[in-house]
Amino acid sequence: MIKLLIVDDHPVVRDGLRGMFSADPRFEVLGEAGDGAEAVAAGEKLQPDVILMDLRMPNTDGVTAIKELTKRGVPARVLVLTTYDTDSDVLPAIEAGATGYLLKDAPREELFRAVEAAARGQAVLSPAVATRLMGQMRQPASEPLSQRELEVLQLIARGSTNREAAQQLFISEATVKTHLLHVYAKLGVSDRAAAVAAGFSRGYLTP
Repeated sequence: MIKLLIVDDHPVVRDGLRGMFSADPRFEVLGEAGDGAEAVAAGEKLQPDVILMDLRMPNTDGVTAIKELTKRGVPARVLVLTTYDTDSDVLPAIEAGATGYLLKDAPREELFRAVEAAARGQAVLSPAVATRLMGQMRQPASEPLSQRELEVLQLIARGSTNREAAQQLFISEATVKTHLLHVYAKLGVSDRAAAVAAGFSRGYLTP
């Protein structure tokens, strides 16, 4: 069972999300928060697996909260759930450490799958966000990805774990990790979600 913390400044939205997830036996809602500061406090206290995080909230916004959660070492994965897909919202959230970015108009099952993927540490980007990242100015990497590094990145973008990628490419899990570290270095990122986002923005990945 995946333990959730719901963060949104609108009580009606929180109630709707709580009802939706509580009705499914795969999930348990541990609590709610109305802004980023409450989210950080609740994240430390409740230790959820996944935090559903709105971005634009009064007092402390979502990006600030994500940075603070990372700074404090809270292990929960953060899945951004918002109505905004502008560049000024998407990139800061991913750079702050969000595992995924989903829009609030996502169908119920897509949201469920995204939460399950986020709990496994897999990067999650809604199609609209991925398309937007592709449309940005593409910056060439300082060194292009090798064919094998590109294959690893593509599998990670599809939600594969390191073990699954290793099985599909007939290489060891350790080799996959090595290729991923090379991908991170070449793209100038430090985690899977940021690598996927950079892959879209630089044209290595397509939605």
